[in-house]
Amino acid sequence: MSKPQLEKPRIVIVGGGAGGLELATRLGDKYGRKGKLDVTLIERNRTHVWKPKLHEIAAGSMDISAHEVDYLAQSYWHGFRYRIGEMIGIDRDRRQVLVAPYLDSEGREVTPKRTFDYDVLVVTVGSQNNDFGTPGVADHAIKLESQVDAKRFHERMVNACIRAHAQTSPLGIHQLKVAIIGAGATGVELAAELHRTTREVVAYGLDQVDPQKDISITLIEAADRVLPALPERVSKETEKLLARLGVNVLTGAKVSEIAKDHVSLTDGQTIPAELIVWAAGVKAPDFLKGIAGLETNRINQLVVRPTLQTTRDNAIFAIGDCSACSWGERGNVPPRAQAAHQQASHLYSQIPRYLRSESVKDYRYRDFGSLVSLGEFSTVGSMMGALVGGSLVFEGMFARMMYLSLYKMHEHALHGPVKVALDTLARLITRRTEPHVKLH
Repeated sequence: MSKPQLEKPRIVIVGGGAGGLELATRLGDKYGRKGKLDVTLIERNRTHVWKPKLHEIAAGSMDISAHEVDYLAQSYWHGFRYRIGEMIGIDRDRRQVLVAPYLDSEGREVTPKRTFDYDVLVVTVGSQNNDFGTPGVADHAIKLESQVDAKRFHERMVNACIRAHAQTSPLGIHQLKVAIIGAGATGVELAAELHRTTREVVAYGLDQVDPQKDISITLIEAADRVLPALPERVSKETEKLLARLGVNVLTGAKVSEIAKDHVSLTDGQTIPAELIVWAAGVKAPDFLKGIAGLETNRINQLVVRPTLQTTRDNAIFAIGDCSACSWGERGNVPPRAQAAHQQASHLYSQIPRYLRSESVKDYRYRDFGSLVSLGEFSTVGSMMGALVGGSLVFEGMFARMMYLSLYKMHEHALHGPVKVALDTLARLITRRTEPHVKLH
């Protein structure tokens, strides 16, 4: 049955991550401003930060105010509506999204429970860490899933350094020890960034702390190498660089339990730690499991066809980490920022086709490789593997420039070339006069 032609179709995008915000911005710029589409972005946070930057916030090496995007301002300037809140359900018969009441930090209701009508729904709520039911993770570990998590870790890190400096008694065996569980991109990047920033924090006058003797970082990975999802050559280069930084790397190490001041491994080994980060495993948010009768997989991702439409409802699309999109014999499209960017670009061109009752073209993931930042001047990765028929390993400044270019692509999609150029220039100028590490 053909869909009736609507005067102003309603596009609702749930989730303001890389894919969701880029899609809302581009649809708003082209169609929202002209009154051709009613575009609404639903997101529980007030500001957006590119998720691959969270480790820099946690380490204190990034000025968040220079990189965060205010959703309300972005919506005003780019022709879409921003509505704060968290999706709790979908009514497919009425084509409505159910959004929970939004409460402020003091528990007062800001917005009531609401519903939003849609003609096209795009779910792009990202992912979260999977703790696999490991005892103690919820109580004693920090997961870097949001700005709040990253800021909380940074505050605890600075407080740990100040506490160690001020106390008159000897340091406890766990003090100033950091344990990071999971040696994927997040864990590796955080370990490398922390090596530098903890030493810079101490250098600001906390002279009772000896960074070489007192501070240690241990990276724990259950697989037999770091970055297990990337080519082995990238893993080897990364391990060499981590060794040079003095990061302790434990591979083939499975965590059995996490306590307040240590991590226990299944082989009986105990790793003392004052700060514990869980960065292992990925799954889509739990509330997606079987939502509205849609098909989901074992890690709660919405299963989609090659068109990015969910298998049981053509009007509902899913992109980014919460989407299970087949990549042929290689499994599903990996949960990377470049995939979310590509999928947002695909839907930008295909949603108008769907609304015109034309066939929606299939999405094809193009793998441009992976890059991992190991501090301010070092990056490793495999680039352009799909284009040249093999994997090329890059290290150093060239790889770092490629890493930064991925972020510039995201900024370009949100702000356009002129603002990106001016903001980049402003950051280069202020960087010369500001401290490298933020202490608040």
